[in-house]
Amino acid sequence: MSQQSAPHENPEHPPAAEAEAAAEAAAETDTRRPDLRIGSTSTTPYEDYVHADVLTHLQHPLSDDPGEMAFLVTTQVMELWFTVVVHEWHTAAQALRRDDLPAAMAALERSTYELEALIAAWKPLARLTPTQFNAFRGALGEGSGFQSAMYRRLEFLLGEKSASMLVPHRGAPREHAELEKALQEPSLWDEVLRLLARRGYAIPGEVLERETTARYEPDARVEAVWAEVYAGPRDGELVRLGEALTDVAELVWRWRNDHLVATRRAMGAKMGTGGSAGVAWLEKRASKNVFPELWTARGHV
Repeated sequence: MSQQSAPHENPEHPPAAEAEAAAEAAAETDTRRPDLRIGSTSTTPYEDYVHADVLTHLQHPLSDDPGEMAFLVTTQVMELWFTVVVHEWHTAAQALRRDDLPAAMAALERSTYELEALIAAWKPLARLTPTQFNAFRGALGEGSGFQSAMYRRLEFLLGEKSASMLVPHRGAPREHAELEKALQEPSLWDEVLRLLARRGYAIPGEVLERETTARYEPDARVEAVWAEVYAGPRDGELVRLGEALTDVAELVWRWRNDHLVATRRAMGAKMGTGGSAGVAWLEKRASKNVFPELWTARGHV
């Protein structure tokens, strides 16, 4: 008795070939479906644009603990969000410099959504117990988030300038050059105050002409200007700018505070990696207001 072929089996068209032919036919006739006809010798257009293969192969855990992967990916995700936020604030600063307030406001608003995503990135790490963290903490060696060049650029844009923060990056020429440039440039807050001065508000000359490589220090006269902006009907556009900046400042504080809480839960008051002060330093950072006069001026309105 002759042996019958299995159902749908065709020696000239094996199942894989049939599936490929079916996909091609579907792509040609159904405009609702994605085009799957991509050459086998090239990457997909998605890969060409996103470089997902690069991103998903940047993880190299140094311990056998399964929890290290989440820690490593979360940290890398935060670096990407830092990059986006720095881009937005730099865009906003440039727009303020040319008196384009709508463009500056749009960039600041986008950054608030991105900051919310940055804050949410703490969730995978927020419940680490000391034992869980210690299982892979040794893999960090002398590494510390304190050494993040992109986070440092973010802080510089907020006016938290310090030339000493360039020291850890002396061995990385590109990072060092980018940080040096960011140190020299006016901060986002500097550009806001210059805009206020151009609008006729009494920002002191020594504030406008201050050394931009130095950390910004609050000034009672700047506080008085913001109280004037909020108290009167003179310029509602500037009130909206003040509120957009306050949204940014609040979200930065939330990120810092979540960092503090996650660290405190994972390691208590122990010294941080890389010689950082750990919780003590984070407590100091969380207690500082971003754009300080925007907060203190509210008590005088």
